[in-house]
Amino acid sequence: MHPGHGGREPQTRREPGTMPFAIGALGMVAAVSYSSWVLEVFLNPHLDVLDGYVSELSARDQPYHLVFSAGDFITGVLTMLIAATALARLRRRPLAVTGWILLLSFGGWVIGDSVFSMDCAPSIDTTCALRERAGALSFSHQFHEVTSSMVIFSGIAAILVLSIAARRYGWWPALARWGRPLAVTEAALAVATLALMLAGRWLGLVQRVQISVLALALFVIAWALLTDARRPRSSGTRPAPVPAPARPRAALLGADRGVE
Repeated sequence: MHPGHGGREPQTRREPGTMPFAIGALGMVAAVSYSSWVLEVFLNPHLDVLDGYVSELSARDQPYHLVFSAGDFITGVLTMLIAATALARLRRRPLAVTGWILLLSFGGWVIGDSVFSMDCAPSIDTTCALRERAGALSFSHQFHEVTSSMVIFSGIAAILVLSIAARRYGWWPALARWGRPLAVTEAALAVATLALMLAGRWLGLVQRVQISVLALALFVIAWALLTDARRPRSSGTRPAPVPAPARPRAALLGADRGVE
């Protein structure tokens, strides 16, 4: 509807609301902390990059496992904070609300990845692999497979829905442009992982690419919020009419004499 009819703007042009600049900055921190696996080159170089799971870096019997667990935990907490703030402060539209709820869920499952860590690294420990097949490991080790799967699922869903919301409502240009390609790429990698599980090779490499894509998605979300926070806002109201300049008193008197 035109602003002159009823004073309302089209839904797609209404602003999403404002987010604190610090929240977008925390999103950048979340993207970096979710990339903590790159430290394996220095902290745990004996784990196979091609076939070893990233989650094995956080296994309780691995060196510096707390560093990698902390990276996941920080990412989960910050992501949940961002999503909760968005739900509290931004304009409520069905797709946007759904996307932020999915991102909130993603953060929760990432925390679960950190809390329910593996007992050992089956890719480099034969005893661990045998105990894993026999179901003789802890609940935490077995439940980790659930949390890892839900991280991927909720991450894909959150990125996809938020990108659709950005395009539908005309918000967050960075998400509108890059969200969908990232979601499709992550989904393709998930399908590739299932196929490689049967082959038993290259799982570690593909999983590292998966996590990198998710970290990049967090960066895009953070960038979208940061640029939106810095963008000038329109008030959404029609400007007040400008009063005509007052005529000098002498001119008015001259006009009156001319009438006489």
